[in-house]
Amino acid sequence: MEGTEKAQEAFTQSCGKAVETLGVWADANQRVLRELAELSAVTAKESVRLYGEIAQSMVQALSDAQAQTLRWQAAWQDAPKDPMAWYQRALSESVDNAQKAFRLLEGNAQAVTKSAERLSSTAEQTGKGIQDTFSSVVTKMKEVYAA
Repeated sequence: MEGTEKAQEAFTQSCGKAVETLGVWADANQRVLRELAELSAVTAKESVRLYGEIAQSMVQALSDAQAQTLRWQAAWQDAPKDPMAWYQRALSESVDNAQKAFRLLEGNAQAVTKSAERLSSTAEQTGKGIQDTFSSVVTKMKEVYAA
C-alpha cells in the first residue's frame, strides 16, 4: 500500500507542477501577445502619421506646381516683348522650384527619420518587456521545480 500511496503522491505533485507550468506559460504568452499588439498599434498610428505628413507636403507641392503653371502661361505672353527678361525670370523660377523640391525631399526624409526613431524606441521598449516576461518565467519555473 505504501508504494501505491507514494506513486499517487508523486503523480499528484507532477500534475500540480504541470498545471503551474501551463499557468506560467499561459500568462507569459498573454503578456507577450499584449506587448506585440501594442507594438502593432503604435506602428499603425505612426504609419498613418507619416503618410499624413507626406501627403500634406505633396498636396502643397501640387498646389505650388499648379500656381507655377499659371504663372508660366501668363509669362509666355511677355516672352516676345522682352526675351531676355523672360529668360531671366524663367531661369530664376526654375532655380526656386528646384530649391523647393529639395526642401520638400529634405522634409520628407526628416519625417521618415523621426518616424523610424519613434518606432525604434517603441520596438526597444517592447523587446525589453518581452525579455522581462521571459526572465519572470524562468524565475517562476525555478520556483515551481525547486519545491
